Amino acid sequence: MKELQVQLAWNRLLAIVEEQAQVLMRTAFSTVVREAGDLSAGVFDVRGEMLAQAVTGTPGHVNSMAEAVKKFLAKYPASKLKPGDVLLTNDPWDGTGHLNDFTVVTPVFLSSEIIGFFASTSHIADVGGRGFGPDANDLFEEGLRVPISYLLQKGEPNQTLMDLIKANVRDPLVAEGDLYSLIACNETGSIELLEMLNDLDLRDLEEIGRIILDRSKNAMREEINRLGFHDVQYEMIVDGYDEPVHICCRMVIDQGVVDLDFGGSSPASPKGINVPFPYTVAYASFGVRCLIGNEIPNNSGSLALIRVSAPEASLLNAKFPRAVSARHSIGQMLPDVVIGCLHQVMPDRVPCEGASCIWNPVFMNGIEAETDNLKVGRFVINPIFNGGTGARPHKDGMSTTAFPSGVRTTSTEVNEATSPLIFWRKEYRPNSGGKGEFRGGLGQTIEISHRYGSDFVVSKMFDRIIHPARGRDGGDAGKPGRVAYVSQEGDVTELPGKGRDVIPAGCRLVMETPGGGGLGSLESRAQALLDSDKANGLVDD
Repeated sequence: MKELQVQLAWNRLLAIVEEQAQVLMRTAFSTVVREAGDLSAGVFDVRGEMLAQAVTGTPGHVNSMAEAVKKFLAKYPASKLKPGDVLLTNDPWDGTGHLNDFTVVTPVFLSSEIIGFFASTSHIADVGGRGFGPDANDLFEEGLRVPISYLLQKGEPNQTLMDLIKANVRDPLVAEGDLYSLIACNETGSIELLEMLNDLDLRDLEEIGRIILDRSKNAMREEINRLGFHDVQYEMIVDGYDEPVHICCRMVIDQGVVDLDFGGSSPASPKGINVPFPYTVAYASFGVRCLIGNEIPNNSGSLALIRVSAPEASLLNAKFPRAVSARHSIGQMLPDVVIGCLHQVMPDRVPCEGASCIWNPVFMNGIEAETDNLKVGRFVINPIFNGGTGARPHKDGMSTTAFPSGVRTTSTEVNEATSPLIFWRKEYRPNSGGKGEFRGGLGQTIEISHRYGSDFVVSKMFDRIIHPARGRDGGDAGKPGRVAYVSQEGDVTELPGKGRDVIPAGCRLVMETPGGGGLGSLESRAQALLDSDKANGLVDD
């Protein structure tokens, strides 16, 4: 292929997968997808190798999905698939780590031959069971598990499967709508890809795919080799469910490969914070990609040079049927651990620890909804809130920003429009960022009550309440998070960071998200930055 043709094809592929993701966002029924972008989209070659991914989407979805398509093909080889076929699963070990994430794979045909695949994943708010949260004792309590199956066969919906899913979830309309949005976004990608092939006079993706993957892999190897040999370790303690969790990582950089070994990490938990291995690989790899070759395309070529291992049946390599619903509460901590290793390799380029895990409670109706009180009614929402990131070299951390997930905060207006809840406060949390020459990013304070004075349920998957984000090089730790509810009389009841609680009628739930760690000593902070923080109400001391 001529170089101009290669560049045109690559740019078109990037545009196609981004359009694929945008269609998913525009058509999704779940607010967490439509408003927060909890999704992924990508294009794959005939062997299931990811060629390109949409920038829109989460690393946990994208990097897990990079291996998921191969599992689809292991069950349904390309030779068995027909035009109009669409495959689906939400199996945590075949998809992206928990039952709420549905992955859909669509083959693309040209002249009756499969030339590639589009895959997409979105988070569906409810899949039955206990509901999205960490309280289950095994996977069977967490909801409906769908093995790799036909969602469409020769263009016809698998109505039995659709009826089964709708019968087992609390909001069947949303679930059905989200599945059709996944179908639509892959179909959009397929149409655009065929147009691209026609415009560039190509018959398939074989040659361009090989070039993309080879160039990505070779460029990544060069970036790794520039670092030389390193053998470093880092450990972090986070809250866990009812006892602290140790995450240990040994990183070996040698011969163009980064090896990450999570040996020594905590054993599997009896509750739903366990992490299936594909999700561990996804976020551990992302930690590397943030700092090594971050301008190189993220695809199967560049990811192949990052090798991840974790002890069998450990917290980071949980086996079926361990409960895994809240796997993100641990998995999203992995980039901080990997970056802690990289601090010993490239100290001037590495941020401090941050809040990391998103605060994504699930709110549902309480007891009164069971009494046919139409004013109260049934509802399920999964809004997103964020804490602060760690201070960066030469810059403060970012406030209320989702790193590493990339999932945006859902707007108050949307949350109130889709539920009977009122958000009384949502504001920066002063002094929550760790002090230092460069301050950690701030968390936020959110205050919520029921519009009609009813009780309501909150399922919590929060961390950094007991073990805050650590500072570095003399910087202070960020302020830990906090959860409580306040009665009309002003009585305060503190709540744990994980688990399901009922907020009594008339009470207000208060959530304070964690701040990021500070970098360097406070004595070195520029006076202009100190003055600006005080003037803007970010600190009050």
